[in-house]
Amino acid sequence: MSEPLSETTIQQPSSDDKNIVVLTHLGGILFCFLPGLIVWLLKKDDNAYIAEQAREALNFQISLLIAYAVCWVLMFILIGFLLMPMLWLVNLLFSILAAVATSKGENYRYPLALRLIS
Repeated sequence: MSEPLSETTIQQPSSDDKNIVVLTHLGGILFCFLPGLIVWLLKKDDNAYIAEQAREALNFQISLLIAYAVCWVLMFILIGFLLMPMLWLVNLLFSILAAVATSKGENYRYPLALRLIS
């Protein structure tokens, strides 16, 4: 005999939730941490899925911002000129991977991101 579902059953995010999260992840490519910050501030109390993914995008973009600052300093010894385009490609790649995963309703965690906002 099957057991009844508990009240803690995970609910699939709606289509609108998925779209907001996809745009949040992709927005980081052009607008750095602003899309993640805006969505997280507006939706952190309304929707757990959107809040979690916006926080994840925000943490990743802040981590990249720190890495860009380090690259800027390293430009004085010329290695920063090589690392800066690589960081941009990492941002592009992981943001697209996050957008694809969240468009399917999955939770995405960025690798190598500092978890500064909790």
